[in-house]
Order: sequence, then structure tokens, then C-alpha cells
Amino acid sequence: MLPEGRTLALSKELLKGAIDIHVHAGPHIFSSPRRVDPVEAAIQARDAGMRAIVYMDVFEMSNGTAWLVNKVVPKFRTYGGIILNTVYGGLNPRAVKTALSYGDGAKYVSFGAHSTYYQASREGRLQDGRFVPLSEIYPKFKEELRTTVRVPTDGSRDPRLEEILAMVAERPDVYMITGHTSVPEAMVLVELGKEHGIRNMVVSSAVTKEATDDQLREMARSAYIEYTMAAYTHTTTIPKTHYYVEREYASIDEGMSGEPSGGVRQAADQIKRIGVDRCIICTDFGVYTLPEPVEGLREFIACILDLGLTAGEVTRLVKTNPERLLGLEGQ
Repeated sequence: MLPEGRTLALSKELLKGAIDIHVHAGPHIFSSPRRVDPVEAAIQARDAGMRAIVYMDVFEMSNGTAWLVNKVVPKFRTYGGIILNTVYGGLNPRAVKTALSYGDGAKYVSFGAHSTYYQASREGRLQDGRFVPLSEIYPKFKEELRTTVRVPTDGSRDPRLEEILAMVAERPDVYMITGHTSVPEAMVLVELGKEHGIRNMVVSSAVTKEATDDQLREMARSAYIEYTMAAYTHTTTIPKTHYYVEREYASIDEGMSGEPSGGVRQAADQIKRIGVDRCIICTDFGVYTLPEPVEGLREFIACILDLGLTAGEVTRLVKTNPERLLGLEGQ
């Protein structure tokens, strides 16, 4: 039975004070058009009553973008950080050190997106009905894998990783994101982050989709579990984010040949099992095949309301928990 009180007005009201921690506004490479630019994204969020947004950018330190937007969009706050993709050479302490002192300073450090070793080694395309990794098709692409993020899961230590984690731990206002690593790698990152004393961490939705409930519960002891609307929408089977300039490297997004089973229901049910206090919902929107990020967040809110989460629980997912992650509670 559907819960009572569901209205369009309620889904809009729950945007008041909300924070979207995963927005991909432009610019971007030509083969992957954006829906909004950073200024538009900020103005739309502000006008919807939201408190803040966090820019994600697979090519740039988005805290530089946030610095600019904060200069020109009044009565609103944006944040950014660094994603350790191959454009930075993967695990690059110098890039992190620079990002932490650039613009308003990086708010987060993410261990890669589409160019982690795990992610890139799975990206590919269908050939004669069979999914073939790009590394099997293009020898040059295989070389690209050398500069991707790989997290040791055999108990060994990478000095570059240790240095990066130490830098994040020194700054209580900066949080760590697992990125598009494998589930075992993400679990190692969360454990190492806890060991280094990092206060706030986020398990990326790319990991969330593949982890078991038990694995998520274990990581949720120390990190927030991220659920993005983009991971559960109708466009999942369409290549959305081309990371490489070479057009021949365009692949099925995130190496998947179909949408996650269960769609938004899967996300809502898992959030109930994991617990709303340790989860955050956001959009990962910005591509032109999807609605504008503000509408994407409203849709996510509306969907999980229909799936039985209460307005109070939604507030924790879109407002209270992101505030704590960003250090904004009580402000």
C-alpha cells in the first residue's frame, strides 16, 4: 500500500536545506555534453531552497570551479575537490597537496572515477553480442591502465596512498571518497582511512551497487554510503561519461550491459536495511541525457517517499547527513 501524504509539493519542500554532494556540471569533453554549467547548477539549487552543492569533475580540481561560482552566485555555497584520475597520474600526492591549497581548498579527495584500474579494466563495448573490454581491443588503452588508481588488497602498503591519506587526516574539514574502486579496494580504503584518523568518508555509489549488505554495514561503521539517482535511472545503459578524449574509447557506461536489477526500489530497500543515519542520497546528474540536478534530486526524493521512507528519513538522507559530512551542522 502506498504511504499517505505523497505530493509534488512535499518533494519540493524536502529540497529546502538539502545538499547534493555529487553534481557534474560543465565543462566537459566534446563527446560527453553537460546539461548545466556550474553557475546554472548553483542558481537552480539556490532558487529551489537548497543549501549547497558539491561539484565533481573527472578532469579538474573542482574546488577551483567552486571558488569562482561562490564569487558570482550570492546567498549560496558550493564546494569541490579532486578526483585522482589518470589526468593526475593516479595516486599522486603532489596533486592532492596542491588541491588542498587551491581556490577555497579541496573539500574531498576521491580515489578515481572512470579511470581507476578496476573501472577502466572493465570498460568496453559489445562486439557481436559479447562485451569486450577496451584493454583487449586497443593495446594503447592497456597502457593507460598503468596510471590508474590501484589499492593494495594483499596487506602491502603503497607509500603514495599512505601520504595522501595522511594529508586528508590532517584536515578535519576534508573527506575521503572511495571512488570507483572494487569492493575489496573500497573496504581497504575505509579501513586505512579509519587507521589514519580520517573523520569523514564516503563509499561511492559505484561501490554501493556491487557490495553486499554485510560489506556495506561494515563500511558504514566509519563511512557514509552514497546512493546516486544516476545509478538507478532509465539511462543506465547509455554511455554517459566518456573519460577519454579518444572517441574510439567510448564505452558502455561503467562497464555494464544493463541496468541494475531492482532500480530505485533496490536503493530504497537497502537504505532501510543499512539505516538512514549512515546513508546519503544525491544525483550524479549533469549529463544532457538526464534532467537538471535539482529535478533529479526531487525525483529521487519522490521515488523513495513512494517506496516507504518517511519525510523525516528523507531529511536525514539529503540534509542532516550531508551537513555533517561537510561540517555544516549547527551553522
